[in-house]
Parts: sequence; C-alpha cells; structure tokens
Amino acid sequence: MAGSWASAQVFSDQALQQSVLKLNDASSENDYDTLFKIFSETNTSEKWQANYYAAATMYLKTNFLLSNSPNKNLSESNELANKLATQALASEKNNGEINTLLGLIHFQKFRIKTSTDPQKELKTVTGYMKKAETVLKNNPRLTFLKAELAERSGNKTEAIKLLQKATAEFNTSNSSTGSPNWGKQLVGAN
Repeated sequence: MAGSWASAQVFSDQALQQSVLKLNDASSENDYDTLFKIFSETNTSEKWQANYYAAATMYLKTNFLLSNSPNKNLSESNELANKLATQALASEKNNGEINTLLGLIHFQKFRIKTSTDPQKELKTVTGYMKKAETVLKNNPRLTFLKAELAERSGNKTEAIKLLQKATAEFNTSNSSTGSPNWGKQLVGAN
C-alpha cells in the first residue's frame, strides 16, 4: 500500500505537484476553485491521483463553506467530491487514503444535512473507515474521521482525544514520505 502512495504527491506534472502542496494553504472559496480546476482539468497519466486530489479539494471546499457560508447549498460539491473519489477508487481498489476520503465525504452529508438515510450513511462511512484501517496507520485524516464518528455517537471525550491525536499526526506528518499531507485545516493544525 505504501508503494502506491510513494508517487502520490510526486506528479510528473510540476503544476500538479505544486497544487498538492497548496491544499493546506487554501483559505477562500476561490482558492479551492482554482485548485479544483487544476486537478480536474489536467490531462495526466496519473488520472486517479488527479481525481483523488480534485475530490479532496471539493471536500475541503464544502467543509470551508459549511463554516463560512452555512446557508449555501452544499450538496452539489459533496456529490462531485464523491463522484471523483469513487472514480479514483475504481483504479486503486485497496487504497486506504481513498477509502478514508470517501468516509469523510459520506460523513460530510450529516454536516450538510443531505443524508436521506442516516443509518445507511453511517454504515457506508464505517465500511470505508474499516477498509482504510486495514492499510493505514497513524493517519491524521483517518483519525479525524474517527473523531467525527465519536462525536456523532455522543462520545465527546473520545472525540476530543481523537482530534488531539489527529492534530499531532498532522503536525508530525512529513510530505517527503510521499503520503498525502492535506487536511490540516480540518483540525486547525495549519
């Protein structure tokens, strides 16, 4: 598994590589739109990675808008993130990062109140999380997803503990390892 991410942040296209590094610095809707355009419109042999990062960008944009424009309809951006992440997963079936992203995207439906069947959605999130856990260790996005689930189940103490762990994982993650390093803004670890 680690091998399939060894080149994940090392796109052959320099513009894509630079865009990956900018994900944690995005601080406006326009920033996310610009990054999304780069990932989604680039013609690359690393299409599954471009789809993954386009989906991550759309997920982060939706998360940003949820905090800054809560009255905006966010279902379209969430569905687009889901579509792109699903396309990436079709190419990389046992990829823990993509499974984590899909879990986050499906959990986001609770936050934006578009989940029509909460029990089914929760099973979907849990399924993606369990697949990711089989291949990922000390992953800040996966830990953040676990914190989200703990909070939803009413376990505030566990949620806080997991958020602190995710923050520490983001702060100690090293982008030179080739693993994705986006999402610091989810826990305020910028």
